[in-house]
Amino acid sequence: MGLAKYGRTTALLAMFCWVNNTWAWRPLTVDDADPLDPGVFELDAGVAYYRGGDYTHWDFPFGLTYGVARDLDAHISFGGQRDEQSESFSGTMRESGISDLELGAKWHFIATDPLGIRNSIAPGVKLPTASEQRRLGSGAADYDLIWIASRAFGDRIDIHLNLGYAWVGEADDVVHYGLAAYYQLTDSLQWVGEVFAEKEISSGTETVAAVNSGIRYYLTDQLILDCAAGTKLCGEAPDFSMTTGLTWDFGFDG
Repeated sequence: MGLAKYGRTTALLAMFCWVNNTWAWRPLTVDDADPLDPGVFELDAGVAYYRGGDYTHWDFPFGLTYGVARDLDAHISFGGQRDEQSESFSGTMRESGISDLELGAKWHFIATDPLGIRNSIAPGVKLPTASEQRRLGSGAADYDLIWIASRAFGDRIDIHLNLGYAWVGEADDVVHYGLAAYYQLTDSLQWVGEVFAEKEISSGTETVAAVNSGIRYYLTDQLILDCAAGTKLCGEAPDFSMTTGLTWDFGFDG
């Protein structure tokens, strides 16, 4: 989500969405530790809606991930966005345009430790391709690094922990973290849920936290539809968020 600068609330919303939502498996913001198999492509696309106070924001993300090698994949994400904010004297301000370009990778550096935990690290960068003049972007690059730990409990439950740090070009650096769970309801239906948060390092602002829950529906092993909705727990996160989209795996196993 671009760093729309209509006010501090909108700017914090934008950073919150970026550091928690960049490369995770739809429809969650918390990622799992499992890269794609070598030679496999994964395309994901969708639409996301955020509402809070006097603003609304729409995202139209498009991402492509490729399994580069054993235990390593790479990701690129792009898309469009639309902001609306009500102001006392000028009415409703509306801006639309492209989003920032996001690049990332996931390295599965410990396949499974003695406790059965899969460990990965995920570096990423957000490049300032969104318009700063139209208040859709910050005009600066941001960098992020996430440690991901995942553990399965039987055949139906998977738990995922993320801990990350974002070096923010035009604002305070941010530490962010989250916990997610997958539960396989049937062969074709999976429940997913998460809680995630962030805290600016040096500003003294309060922690921002939110919760999100949804489903994945497997049309086939390669094509998944998803939807989820969430709300804030504390801080200047969106009052309400909703997303829906699809994930498609294709290619060949290396």
